Amino acid sequence: MLSITCKASIKAVIYLGSRAHLNTKASIKEISEFTNENEHTVGKLLQKLVKGSIINSTKGPNGGFFITEEQRNQPVINIIQTIDGKEVFNQCGLGLSKCSDSHPCPFHKDFMPIRGMFKQMCVEKRICDLYENVNSGLSYLVG
Repeated sequence: MLSITCKASIKAVIYLGSRAHLNTKASIKEISEFTNENEHTVGKLLQKLVKGSIINSTKGPNGGFFITEEQRNQPVINIIQTIDGKEVFNQCGLGLSKCSDSHPCPFHKDFMPIRGMFKQMCVEKRICDLYENVNSGLSYLVG
C-alpha cells in the first residue's frame, strides 16, 4: 500500500522526533545511516517533507533537519499524503488501476475494510506516538 519512499519518510520523521529532546539538527547522512536508507533517496524525501511542512531544515555549518513540537503532534497521515498522495488509501490491494465495486479484483471485498482501518490508524496516530515507543525501547526502526 505505501511506497518504499513513504516508508523511508516515516522512518526519517520518527528518527527526527526521537532525538528532538537533544535540540540538535540531523544531517542527511546521519538520517540515512540510522534508517538504513540510500543517502540520495533520503535527501530527496527530506526536501519533500520540508516543502510539506512535516519537518524543518536550516542551511549552513550548523544546519540540518529537525522537527518542532507542533510538527511532532501532527498525524502520520500527513507524511503519507505528502509523499504518496491522498489516493494511496483508495488503491487496489493488487495494484490494479481499474479495480472498483463493479469491477473488483480478487482481494477487493476483503481489502476495503483493511485499507479503511489502516487509514483510520494513520489519522489517529501522531508522530510523537511512534517515536515515544522507539525511545522507550518498545519499538524499533531498523531490523
